[in-house]
Amino acid sequence: MKLLLSLLLFLITGSQCIQASDFTSIPTEPTIGDAMLTEYFERETRRLAQRTDKIVSSEEDWNTQSLSLRRQLFEMLGLQPLPARSPLKPVITGTITHDGVIIEKLQFQSRPGLYVTANFYRPEKQDGPLPTILYVCGHGRKMDGKISLGNKAHYQHHPLWFARNGYTCLIIDTLQLGEIEGIHHGTHRMNRWWWNARGYTPAGVEAWNGIRALDYLETRPEVDKEKFGITGRSGGGAYTYWIAALDTRIKVAAPVAGITSMKNHVVDGCIEGHCDCMFMVNTYRWDFPLLASLIAPRPMLILNTDSDRIFPTDGVVDVYTKTAMVYDRLGERDALGLAFYQGPHKDTQPLRVSAFHWFERHLKGKSIDYEIPDTTAKQELDPKQLRVLEKIPGNERNTAIDEYFTRRTPRRPVVPETEQDWRARRALTISRLKSKSFRGWPSAAEDTELSREYHSEKDGMTFTRYTYNSQNPFRLPLYLIHREGLAPEELDLIVLNVLDEKNWNEFLSSMGATFPEAFPGIEIPEQNKENYDAEVKMHRNMKWGMAYLPPRGIGPTSWTNDEKEATHIRRRFALLGQTLDGMRVWDIRRGIQSLRSIEGADKLQLWLQSSGEMGGNALYASLFEKDIHRLDLHNLPDSHRTGPEYLNILRFVDIPETVGFVAKTSQVRLYTDKPDQWKYPVSLAEKYKWEGKPIEVRDLTEK
Repeated sequence: MKLLLSLLLFLITGSQCIQASDFTSIPTEPTIGDAMLTEYFERETRRLAQRTDKIVSSEEDWNTQSLSLRRQLFEMLGLQPLPARSPLKPVITGTITHDGVIIEKLQFQSRPGLYVTANFYRPEKQDGPLPTILYVCGHGRKMDGKISLGNKAHYQHHPLWFARNGYTCLIIDTLQLGEIEGIHHGTHRMNRWWWNARGYTPAGVEAWNGIRALDYLETRPEVDKEKFGITGRSGGGAYTYWIAALDTRIKVAAPVAGITSMKNHVVDGCIEGHCDCMFMVNTYRWDFPLLASLIAPRPMLILNTDSDRIFPTDGVVDVYTKTAMVYDRLGERDALGLAFYQGPHKDTQPLRVSAFHWFERHLKGKSIDYEIPDTTAKQELDPKQLRVLEKIPGNERNTAIDEYFTRRTPRRPVVPETEQDWRARRALTISRLKSKSFRGWPSAAEDTELSREYHSEKDGMTFTRYTYNSQNPFRLPLYLIHREGLAPEELDLIVLNVLDEKNWNEFLSSMGATFPEAFPGIEIPEQNKENYDAEVKMHRNMKWGMAYLPPRGIGPTSWTNDEKEATHIRRRFALLGQTLDGMRVWDIRRGIQSLRSIEGADKLQLWLQSSGEMGGNALYASLFEKDIHRLDLHNLPDSHRTGPEYLNILRFVDIPETVGFVAKTSQVRLYTDKPDQWKYPVSLAEKYKWEGKPIEVRDLTEK
C-alpha cells in the first residue's frame, strides 16, 4: 500500500517514496500454498519424465538425436562455447613407489589458473601401453591440520587396485575439497542464486577437468588411449556420467551412486542431500535418463547400494530401465548392466568388485564368468604422502572459478550505433530469453477462467476479488478497487500493483479489516488506518482502478517460512528448468491478461507498479505483454547478480539493458537512490531521439 501512496504522492505533490513497514502477517492456513506447490512439482516432474520417455523410446535415429542432445548438455554445463584447450602445463611434483606401484604426484591447468591436482598410479613393471582408468572422486575430505590433501587421498584404494591389476589410473581432485578448495554449494547454502543467472554449475568445472585429464593421459606413453574407462562414486558417479556422455574417448563407464530420477530429487526431496555439482543448469528440461543414454552404445554398469537415501533404488532402476530402451534400439543391450549391493550411501567393498569385473570384461576382453584373483582394495598410504602442492599457486582461480567459467553479457553494454542495430539486438535477446531463460513457461496457456469471488462497496469504494488460473494448480487472487458507482470502462486507467510479501502485508493491513470476506482463510491484522484513509481519499478524488496481484508463493498461496526449506524449493524450480522468479513473471503476464478480460477494462491504460526484485519480474512481464502504458518501479535491482533470478539471463542481458528494451514501448519511471546505474537506458532514448519522456530516473536521495 505504501508503494501505492508513494506513486500517488509523487504524481500529486512530488513527494519522496514512503518506506514500507516491517509488519508481517501469518496465514491461518499456510498448507494451502504448500499443497499447491507439492501438486505443482509432481505435475512438472511427470511432464519432464514423459518427455524423456518419448525421446528414449523414439524410432528416430539415435546417432542424430545424440548429437543434438550432447550439444544441449555442453550448454547446460556452461561449456558452450567450448573453452579453448589451453596448454595443460603439467608438473610432476614428486613420485612414490609402494609395493609394486609407482604413484606420481602431479598438477595441470585445465584452463589458465584452474588447477587440477592428481595422482597417477601405474605398475612398477610395465610392458607396453595399458588400459587406463580415469577415477573421479566424490566428496571425501582428508586434511593435515588446516591443509586439504584432496579427495584423492581418501579414494586411494581404487587406483591402487587398478595399478596392481594391469591398468594405469589417474585420480583427480574435485573443485571442492581438492588441494585448492573451490565451492560446490553456491545455491545449496550460500545464496549464490546468480549461478543460475550466469548459467554456471560446478558440474561443468568437474566435467571440463575430466575432459582435460583425458587430454593429459593421451600424452603418456604408459597409456593405451584407445582403452579409456571411467568410474567414481557419489559425486564421482555423477561426474562419470557427465564426462562419459560428453567425451566419446571414454570406452567403458561404471558410475557408482551418482544418478537417480527427477522424481526422487524434486518430489521425494533428494535434492536436499546434494550440492550443486550434481546438477546441470537444466535449460532443456531433461530427466536424468537422457544423460545416461548419451553413453550408449558404449558399455556401462550402473552400481548402487539398496538403502541409499540420496540415490533411492526406485530412481536408479528408473534411470536404468529407460536407458535400456536406447541400448535396445542400438542392438547393444548386453553393454548395459545394473548392480546392487546391500547397504547405505557408502563405499562398499563388494560393490567395487562388480566395477572391477566390468572393466576386466570390457577393457581386457575377459569372459563374463571370469574370476578376479584378488578383489581386495585397501587404503595403504599415509594421506600426506599424496599431497601435490607445497603451496597454493598465486595465479589460482579455483576459489573464484564461478566468476569467470561462463561468459556473461557486459555489465555496461555499448549503445548500438544505429537504432536499427538496437532493434535487431532487442529482437535477438527476446528470442534467446524465450528459449534459454523462460523455456519452463507453459507452451500453451490454459484459459485463465477469471471468476469474481467477492464484491462489496464501502466508504465510497468498490472492492472486488477475482481469481484466475495462472498455471495449474496455481489459482491466484486479483483484487480490484475503484470509486463506488463507476463501471470499469468509466475509469481513467488501471494500475496493477505486483506485490512481494512485504507489500502484500501492507495491502492486507490496510484493506483486510474493512473487507475481511475478501481474504478467506487469512488472519486479518489490526488496520493501518492512515493507509486506509489515504486509499479512500484517493478514490474519492481520482477515477483510477487499483489492482493488486500477489504471484505464487506470496500472500494467500505462500508456503514455508523456513529459510532452509525455502532454499531447496528454489533449487527444485531450477532443477525443473525454471526459476521461482521466472514463473512469477508468468503469473504477472496471466494477471495482466485476466485484468484485460474484465468487461470494459480492455480499452483502459494499464500501468504496472512494483518494487525490488518483484519489480524486476514486472519489468520482464511487460517485455512480453503488449500495450503496457507505464511502469513505476521502486528500488529496482541494477543487475541480475542480486536478482531477480532467471536461468542463463546474464549470458544475454542485464537489467539496465532490459529497461531500455521496455522503454521503447512503455513509459518507465525508476525511483532509486542509485541514479548513476541507469545511465544506459537514458542514453538510448537520447541517442535515438525517442519522443516524449520514455524513461525518467527519480533520485530518492534528493531533498
